[in-house]
Amino acid sequence: MKPMRLVLALPLALALAGCSILGSEQRDPVTIFAPDVRVPARPDWPAVSWTLVIAKPTAARVIDSPRISVRPTPGELQVYRGASWAMPATDMLQDAVQRTLEDSGRIPAVASADAGILGDYKLVMDLRRFDADYAGGALPEAVVEVNAKLVNNRGQRVVASRTFLQQRPADGVDVARVAAAFEQALQAATTDIAGWVLVSGNSDPKPAASP
Repeated sequence: MKPMRLVLALPLALALAGCSILGSEQRDPVTIFAPDVRVPARPDWPAVSWTLVIAKPTAARVIDSPRISVRPTPGELQVYRGASWAMPATDMLQDAVQRTLEDSGRIPAVASADAGILGDYKLVMDLRRFDADYAGGALPEAVVEVNAKLVNNRGQRVVASRTFLQQRPADGVDVARVAAAFEQALQAATTDIAGWVLVSGNSDPKPAASP
């Protein structure tokens, strides 16, 4: 994953080094990271006849932000200085899941809920964690935790609900290595969610789609 670099007014020599955590408001150069999640369809994913809309995921304000969160010690949440995501974490999650299902060839249509399209099912996600956690260790691990609900739009009935948790260790403390671990964790979570959606919708005893 190659980060996009946005250099502000200060010299390049002020680029962040190592695991820089937010400490002051000085205007450092900003490195923007854009995880590129590509998930191929798995052979065990079923082909379905129904359509899906994906609601914008919810999250706490500190998570639903372009800032990259880190837990240097248990119970303490900070952000990396001089680094950010290209988009908020909730947008990354929605984009990854939607693109994976669209490209899978297993479902007729997928759209975001704000597109104004009525789908047979709706995927609702709450992003509970999206942070780098040291957990008392020398190296952090990227943690992605998502609670997902699949809703039958005919009667707004919850078909299935599940919490997905993926953790991937970073092989260093610098932000680029942490961002790479996030990409791996998000890819694993996206794989799990996409497959679960397809299987759960097909297992619905009262399917929303017409035969």
